[in-house]
Formats: sequence, structure tokens, C-alpha cells
Amino acid sequence: MSDKKIRFLVLGYGHIGRKHAAMVAGNPDAELVGIVDLDPAKAAEARETYSIKVLEQEAVIFGPDGFQENEVDVVCVCTPNGLHADQSIRALGNKWHVVIEKPMGLTRSKCEDVIFKSLQVSRHVFCVKQNRYSPTSVWLRSLIDENRLGEINMVQLNCYWNRDDRYYKKGGWKGTKALDGGVLFTQFSHFIDIMYWLFGDIDNIRARFVNFNHGDSTEFIDTGVVSFDFINGGMGSINFSTSIFRKNMESSITIIGSKGSVKVSGQYMDSVEYVEVGDYDMPQLPPPNPPNDYGDYKGSAANHHYVIQNVIDVLTGKAVISTNALEGMKVVEIIERIHAAGESQA
Repeated sequence: MSDKKIRFLVLGYGHIGRKHAAMVAGNPDAELVGIVDLDPAKAAEARETYSIKVLEQEAVIFGPDGFQENEVDVVCVCTPNGLHADQSIRALGNKWHVVIEKPMGLTRSKCEDVIFKSLQVSRHVFCVKQNRYSPTSVWLRSLIDENRLGEINMVQLNCYWNRDDRYYKKGGWKGTKALDGGVLFTQFSHFIDIMYWLFGDIDNIRARFVNFNHGDSTEFIDTGVVSFDFINGGMGSINFSTSIFRKNMESSITIIGSKGSVKVSGQYMDSVEYVEVGDYDMPQLPPPNPPNDYGDYKGSAANHHYVIQNVIDVLTGKAVISTNALEGMKVVEIIERIHAAGESQA
């Protein structure tokens, strides 16, 4: 890559796509060259916000009336979950790098197809795991890297959010197996990623699933209790539900080690609730939502600019990928195995 700005195309201008567009537009080393959304209203909103090419048909992205290979460097795939893999493969086929919002795909097989295509065309795949950049996540990683907690005995991940009829609209993609995939993919995959990032892979999975309140609005369960062993030692569990009354309750992780115990909680796992670690002075962590010039985004959304900056730094030879395709696929595989365990024990 030369010293020119890295050119981004955003595919999908919904809630997540708007974040990507804002982060790119606000970065001095990036250029937002296009937005694509099939919804005429969203396309019109994009035209009003940015003076760039906006398309309303996905097919023309790769055609004579769309974007040519030399007009784009990176495509941000911000569409419904079930479209991520196939659209990424198409973008890679046009010799563009891809940034894939979570999840990378809905099956390990689909993720493998993306990786295979990226190797064929020698292009990068960046997986969006912005929660890794949060101050609490960085702090937890430092505790593990420095062996502050000793041997890990137990980890408990709790994810309790509200998703009701305000979220699941009739006729929309949310709530469908084909395009949504389930709450572990759509609501809680970032927290499963943090657990994997800190402690590695899991085995001996046991799970029980229930659909308490979404029988008429989704094609999948809303609540689960999962237990497992970590390959690196210790036991773990995940308790999750989107049947929480009225509003989100918390996402938390409790870690019990031989030399210390900690708990991080809050809606986005962004608040240190408990620390008891031997011979350790708790540092002052940065605020969870640092001020930036990329839009008024809250919670984990405030960290998307780190993802975009990493893309730019990788393509200009200044850094390595913070979350690569293999890690994105691993989280999908873990969720796939949890689903299989719950179905086999139903």
C-alpha cells in the first residue's frame, strides 16, 4: 500500500453500518467511498449524510455500474448475520480486503470458505471483536498474561439482556435461523469471544436450552445454561437469556483463580465489581466510553474506531491483525458446539 488513504465501502447501512461509516469518515487516514443498502429509506439517509456513491442493489456492487476493483480497498460487511460469509467471499473475489461484523458466519464450514477464498486472492480478513479494546477487557488480559490469578479454577459468564417485540419486528431478519442464527450469535458472541480470548478453547460441553418468551417472535431459544471444561484447565459456565424483563440487566464475568478472584459486570461487561488479588495494586482504568470524533456511540460501540484503525495500520504495514479470521471462526465453532450440545440433551 502507498501513503494514500485506505478506501472503504460499507455494505449495509443499519445500526452497525452507520457506526462503520462514521468511524471511517472520521479517520484522517481513511476515505469512505461508498455505501450499499437495499432499503431505499436507509440509502436516502446515507446520501443525505455523505456525498458519496450510494447503491441500493447489492448485485451492482460488482458490476459495471457499481464499484470497480481499483476503486475500493476494504469492504465492511455489516449486513444480517446469515449473509456475512457469502458477501465476504464475493468481496474477496473482487480483490478487496474485508472487515466482517460478528459473527464471521453461522457455521464453521462457511467461515472456512471465507478463509479459503482469502488465501486464493491474498487478501486480509478482519473480524470485528471491538470488546477486546475495552479498558476492562485489556485489564483482564493483563491479569492473565502476568499470571496474577494463578491457576484458573472457575469462570462464570452471565449474559442477561432484554429482547422483546420492540426488537423482533414481523417480517424482519431478526429472529430467523437463516439470517439471525440465535442469541449467542447476535447478542452474546462478543462476550464468548472475550472468554475464549482470555482462557482458550472449551470441551466436555453440557447445555440446556429453553424458549420462555419468544415462541411467536423467533425460531430459536432465548435462554440457556451451559457448563464445560477449559482445554487449558479449570471449569466454566455460561448462563444467558434475552427474556429479562423490560431492559438489559448485565453481562458479567467472574474469574476464580488460585491467587486471586475478580468480577467484571455492567451492561457491556465494562465495570470492575470485585478484585481480590495477592500483592497487587488495582490500576486506574480509563473510562469505558472515551471521547472521540466518530459519533455518539455508547458501550462497546465506542471501540469500533480501534477496529478501523487496525485495518489501516495493517494495510500500511504498521501492525498485525488484532482479530484474524481463524479467531473469528473459532468463536463461531464454539457457539456451534454449544448449540449441538443443547440439541442433543433436549
